[in-house]
This record gives sequence, C-alpha cells and structure tokens, in this order.
Amino acid sequence: MTIFRCSAILFDLDGVLVDSTRSVERQWRIWAREQGVDGDKVMAVGHGVRAVEVIRAVAPHLDAEAEVRKLESREADDHDGVAVMPGAAELVHAIPADRWCVVTSGTRHLASERLRFFGIPAPRVMITADDVANGKPHPGPYLKGAELLGVNPAECLVIEDAPAGIQSARAGGMKVIALTSSYPAAALSEADVVISKLRRIQVAHNGSRMLTVSVG
Repeated sequence: MTIFRCSAILFDLDGVLVDSTRSVERQWRIWAREQGVDGDKVMAVGHGVRAVEVIRAVAPHLDAEAEVRKLESREADDHDGVAVMPGAAELVHAIPADRWCVVTSGTRHLASERLRFFGIPAPRVMITADDVANGKPHPGPYLKGAELLGVNPAECLVIEDAPAGIQSARAGGMKVIALTSSYPAAALSEADVVISKLRRIQVAHNGSRMLTVSVG
C-alpha cells in the first residue's frame, strides 16, 4: 500500500471521473473527416491536450477557436457510450468540498455538461481550457488549480490518465496517481503510482489540514 499526505486532490476529468473515450474519439474522427485531416494523426496527439492546440497542430489553416466551439458542442450533446468512472462519485464525496478541484483540457461548457449529466457534484474550483494561456503538459493548469484552492503545489496530489497531464502535474511539483483508463501502464511511468481502478484509492481526514490518501 502507498500512502500520500496532501492538502488537496486535483482531478483530471475525462478518463478519470468520466469515461468519455468513445464519444471523444467519435466526434474527433467525424471532425477530421469533415476537414480532410488524418483521423489517426488527430487521435495520436489529442488525448489530454486542449482541443485548440490539437487543431492548430493538425489544421493550422483553420480558425481553431471556432472549430473548438463546434467540436465541443457536439461532444457535450453526445452521451452515447459515456459513463461515470466506477468509484468516482464516492471518491469526490469523501473529500471536503474545499479540498478538491477539476483540472481539464476541455472547455468549461463541456466539463460542466459532463459533470451535470452524471450527477457528479460541481467542484468549487474548476480549471478548464478557457482559463489558461498554456494547456497541459505546461504546469499552468495544475498550478492555477492549486492557487485557487489556496494550497501549496507541493501539498497537492493529482489523479490523471494521460502522459501530458502527468507531465503538467510533475512540472508543478505535485505527486501523481495515474489511472490506466486511456493508456497502458508503461506510458504512465512518470507518475508516482499507477493503478487500474479509482476504487483502490481511499481518502481519510480528521478535521486537520492534511488528507491521508491510501492506494491499495
């Protein structure tokens, strides 16, 4: 068993709290066909990275911001195959409301729709693609989450599923638990611990500033 002591837990959204892989891939491939872009190339660079950066990389001739609005509106309406990750709701309910947040590469509209649809409580702090100048793997998104929670980054624990997110958290000086929902364990080796299920994580607190996180 691995034990972490932290002041706050910062969650990625897609692939951590919500399993949206099929919806995301379906909508990206539809978009790629419409634009005459190689869908495999899009998927190779897309996961865990802001959509605007993916579009700028694969189709620099397009208005990236306009394409993101169109793409993520479709994703927000596409619930086919989307599900809450087992153990996600129980885990966030076990954490005091001022000690956790969501840090996602999706837009605020998309993230809010995902949480609302699955009945996961909206966090008091949510960092989205709309809130940062540089997305993951830049440390900015997770550092912004720590700042708004009022927590030292060194006292934060991040739960991620993508290499870009792990790199972002590590660059911000945070510990990381990686979930093998989107990538194999070998691709997540920069994390402190790699697990297959959220239910392996238990959170305890006794009213003090610190949380005790056990990974079985």
